[in-house]
Amino acid sequence: MRRLEGKSALITGSARGIGRAFAEAYVREGAAVAIADIDLARATTTAGAIGASAYAVHLDVTNQGSIDAAVAAVEAKAGGIDILVNNAALFDAAPIVDISRASFDRLFAINVGGVLFMLQAVAKSMIARGKGGKIINMASQAGRRGEALVAVYCATKAAVISLTQSAGLDLVRHRINVNAIAPGVVDGEHWDSVDALFAKYENRPRGEKKRLVGEAVPYGRIGRAEDLSGMAIFLASAESDYIVAQTYNVDGGNWMS
Repeated sequence: MRRLEGKSALITGSARGIGRAFAEAYVREGAAVAIADIDLARATTTAGAIGASAYAVHLDVTNQGSIDAAVAAVEAKAGGIDILVNNAALFDAAPIVDISRASFDRLFAINVGGVLFMLQAVAKSMIARGKGGKIINMASQAGRRGEALVAVYCATKAAVISLTQSAGLDLVRHRINVNAIAPGVVDGEHWDSVDALFAKYENRPRGEKKRLVGEAVPYGRIGRAEDLSGMAIFLASAESDYIVAQTYNVDGGNWMS
């Protein structure tokens, strides 16, 4: 039997990248998946490519009205939400003396506020339904330590790890398990902008940073979105029922904790 048979999942920021890989994996395991993204056109295309068990929902995680509307849409479509993956996030980099308040506010609004208030809205829905659920937050190895050029992003992901602990301890009494995944470096479209920022601040040619971080991974290569899917399925399934408030590193051996 498929591990997520009959379950309803909502994955934020899932029109592409890691979120899309999770959506594809969840559908293979029997779930119906809401592709929730600020880019509704791309979410619609992604859902169409995945198949009938996926459908698009517009979502801006910085807007409470949009959060509430997305949750209501999934409730109406699927009868409730069994699984939430808080995947939507934004990256930026700059030396400490160059960090702008606008960048700080934007990253915290999406990476922390978006996680908290999306988690809150779905937890309320799960509690009202009375069937428990699984909430998976996307942290990062960047949340485990500081990085010279990535202070704000690191701080947001450290906050996600802390929120996972607090929410996990609070919500387990409702049979809602909250846990997190901390990826290492994962290839994808976003790496073009990440690489460009490091090229700018470290005076490197384009592509060199990506090559170097890939070579530094003990496993021997940069990660792929599909490398995270096994953990995402496990944390969404009944196999993780006794796991509460944990953050799992899935990073090819980059960080040990």
